[in-house]
Amino acid sequence: MQLQDKFHLTYCTNIHPGQDWKSTFESIKQHVPGIKSKVSKEQPFGLGLRLSNKASEELEMGNNLSDFKQWLDTNHLYVFTMNGFPYGNFHDERVKDMVHAPDWTTNDRLTYTKRLFRQLSELLPEGMNGGISTSPITYKYWHKTDRAIKNAFEIGAKNMLEVALQLHNIENTTGKYLHLDIEPEPDGLLENSEEVLAFYADFLVPIGITYFKQELGVDANEAEAIIKKYITVCYDVCHFSLAYEEPIDTFTKFKANDIKVGKIQVSAALKILFNGKYDEKIWEQLSQFNEPTYLHQVTEIIDGKVKTYSDLPLVLEGERNHKELRAHYHVPIFLEKYGELFSTQDHILKTMQYLKLDPISEHLEIETYTWDVLPVALKQDLSVSIIREIEWFKSHM
Repeated sequence: MQLQDKFHLTYCTNIHPGQDWKSTFESIKQHVPGIKSKVSKEQPFGLGLRLSNKASEELEMGNNLSDFKQWLDTNHLYVFTMNGFPYGNFHDERVKDMVHAPDWTTNDRLTYTKRLFRQLSELLPEGMNGGISTSPITYKYWHKTDRAIKNAFEIGAKNMLEVALQLHNIENTTGKYLHLDIEPEPDGLLENSEEVLAFYADFLVPIGITYFKQELGVDANEAEAIIKKYITVCYDVCHFSLAYEEPIDTFTKFKANDIKVGKIQVSAALKILFNGKYDEKIWEQLSQFNEPTYLHQVTEIIDGKVKTYSDLPLVLEGERNHKELRAHYHVPIFLEKYGELFSTQDHILKTMQYLKLDPISEHLEIETYTWDVLPVALKQDLSVSIIREIEWFKSHM
């Protein structure tokens, strides 16, 4: 759906179970037409498509891709963005840190991402740009030494640059502009804007200049322009709020360094504010969000620096001497407060205000994927919940 002809607004279909193509397509057919009829009745509605590796492999079999394209056309739907972060199953089993596996140091991640881009180039309508969000290289605790971390950065950069070359070639042959959107998050190898800037400056650009000189015969300036055109950032509002970064500061920093924001994922984290009055009730309510499927990193500011706890149980079992915590738990974006707990909805509103002045990204994707594991009091019918989130966003944008 288009807002003021500037933005494409959707939700991410990682909300729906989809281990293989058949279950993915069945989930989409079950939910999407009804959602479109409520939020975009008169206009085509864009999808934020999530395919597991298996679903992506199966989409290329037989007539699956052409049948899907025909179904999209018949139902006035289109695909403009994809979520290429989770590789395997994302529902009904333990995910935790394995959401990063296989990481960008592997050929499996490279092969999967390049296949997704081939498929997106087929699905993307003419005249639109398309993007795929992806892991921030790897999960940092898998790499124990400085040498191992540097090695992960180098291999990750080389693999992403191979994707950038693919996207350059796709645009030259089809006219379609596609971009790889790196998504920082707590305990990823890239967690915040400063680490993103360092990755470009220390790895992507210097390695990429040598690579594109060899592959395309371009000079250093042209090579850097190619890198920054095709490798962009996915700004997940929840994740950057966990880094305690104000949207305007992050966007200003990226613009100053010619780094593009390919996609904005609209999401809210849990915010926990302690006042000494209702603390026991706060801890009791926070414990309701302790579930075994996803990673729920928790952050706080100590002496001006962000400290990260790798998962919610570490905080629940700790000393409980905090002023403010933020938890990586994608709560409904229309939720400002839940009992004694708050959300980082204010960061979404600040992002919206910035976009009204400077539309730095056309792609807006609501990504609340936790409906299955939310506390009972927050659960509603899935389609009703998705519609409510989209309508809340539209009413504030």
